[in-house]
Amino acid sequence: MNPIYDCAIIGGGPGGLTAALYLARFRRNVVVIDAGDSRASLIPVSHNFPAFPNGVTGSSLLTRLHEQLAPYDIETVTGTVMALTNRGGDYAIDLESQTLAARFVIVATGIADHGMSEANWRAGIEAGGLRLCPVCDAYEVIDKAVAVIARTEHAAAHAAFLRDYTDRLTLYHVGDASAFNTNDTDALERLNIQIIHALDARVEVTADGRAGIRHAGRLNPFDAVYPMFGCHPRNDLAKTLGADCDEEGKLITDIYQETTVPGLFAIGDVVSGLNQISVATGQAAIAATHVHHALRT
Repeated sequence: MNPIYDCAIIGGGPGGLTAALYLARFRRNVVVIDAGDSRASLIPVSHNFPAFPNGVTGSSLLTRLHEQLAPYDIETVTGTVMALTNRGGDYAIDLESQTLAARFVIVATGIADHGMSEANWRAGIEAGGLRLCPVCDAYEVIDKAVAVIARTEHAAAHAAFLRDYTDRLTLYHVGDASAFNTNDTDALERLNIQIIHALDARVEVTADGRAGIRHAGRLNPFDAVYPMFGCHPRNDLAKTLGADCDEEGKLITDIYQETTVPGLFAIGDVVSGLNQISVATGQAAIAATHVHHALRT
């Protein structure tokens, strides 16, 4: 029979690996299940994660975390969790080829971005022509020509946030123009942000990562394009167990990162809050420590 792990961590991003590190040092029997699609791997370079004055790439950060975990007796399973079942005293974790069991589960499955289907988008992200997170990297586009392309919801807020960094800013609104709030229009005009209502606008990225907006038969180049079409939290496993979510579908947790399902914890971008690596690692420390204490009772 397979062992019953003290804790299974679903997700091998910075949050999941940090939780594993804490639990390893608590001398707990832990398994990390990693599908290999951490959103952190897309980061070309982060300058706002502590202790890296010259920045750190997402892939390098993940590599460092794996190296830090290597001396500890932590099992890592590559695969996708197909189902998660609460059996009362423990959880069954069904993968494609095996079933694992754990007393506690930490969900660190993150989010998936919408609107990332255009050709060459990975090249665009690597080159910095296509950007996903103004909180992470708006500092890198100071005084540059920047476009935001978004639907109605949150479009104005995204553009206004970026106005603190550049006055060469254009908002392409691809939603219903009549649904755009008049107050938002007035606010953006006061900020001198150009607003273009264009249902036909779309992102184009060259093979070498340069990005622009094609509209009315013309390609308008920009130093950086932010396609802000939202994202969806990878919450299916927790929702199946009845975990509560906020209006955006993000998991709701208590101060210890425990969801509304006892024994099921959640950390990182899948949780209601700010999508930042530093937040995820902090939540990992909290969740892992609480799991350790719970295992002692």
